[in-house]
Amino acid sequence: MTTFPEIFNKNILNPDIELIVMPLASNIKLLVFDIDGVLTNGELILGENGNEYKSFHVRDGQGIVMLMETGCNVAVITARSSNIVTERMTSLGIKYIYQDEKNKGGALMKLIDELNLKSSEVAYVGDDLIDLPAMNKVGLPIAVADAHPEVKKLAKLITQNNGGHGAAREVCELIMNAQNNFANLIETYLSS
Repeated sequence: MTTFPEIFNKNILNPDIELIVMPLASNIKLLVFDIDGVLTNGELILGENGNEYKSFHVRDGQGIVMLMETGCNVAVITARSSNIVTERMTSLGIKYIYQDEKNKGGALMKLIDELNLKSSEVAYVGDDLIDLPAMNKVGLPIAVADAHPEVKKLAKLITQNNGGHGAAREVCELIMNAQNNFANLIETYLSS
C-alpha cells in the first residue's frame, strides 16, 4: 500500500493512517464536499450591487478533476445557493450539485440511494455543525483543519490545510493513493 505523506499523521484522530484511514479511503466511490469553508475559505464577499463573490483554490479543482478521472464520483452539498457555485462545479465536470440544502444528511442519503452505494463507499468533507448529519452517515467523515471542534470530533481524518487552501486536494490525493491510482496518474502526466 502506498504511504501517504507524514503531514496526515499529525492531524488524524486515530494515529495509524495505514490501518484505519487508508482502508476506508480505498473503498470510496463518492466524495462529497461542502462548499463554504471547505472548497472556499468560508468568506462571503458581497458587492454593492448585491453580487456574491467566492474564491476557489485552483489546486483543489485540479485534485477533483484528477480524482474523477480515476472513476470516483464527486458531489457538492451546500446550504447556500449561488450561480458562482454552479458555474465552478460545472466547469470541473461535477454532475451532482445540491444547493440550498439545509438538510444535508437527507440530500446525501438520496444521492447514495440514487447511485446505489453503501455508506461505507462514501466520504464527506465538512467544516461546520450543519455538516454533522451528513458526516454521520458516511464511512469516511473528514474535517478541514479549521473546522468547528465538534466537526473534528466526528471526523476520522482532519486535513493539514484549511478549507479553501488545498484541503480538498489533500483528500483527493489521499483517496487516489489508497486506491493505488496516484502513481499512475503522475506517470501519465510525466509521459505527456
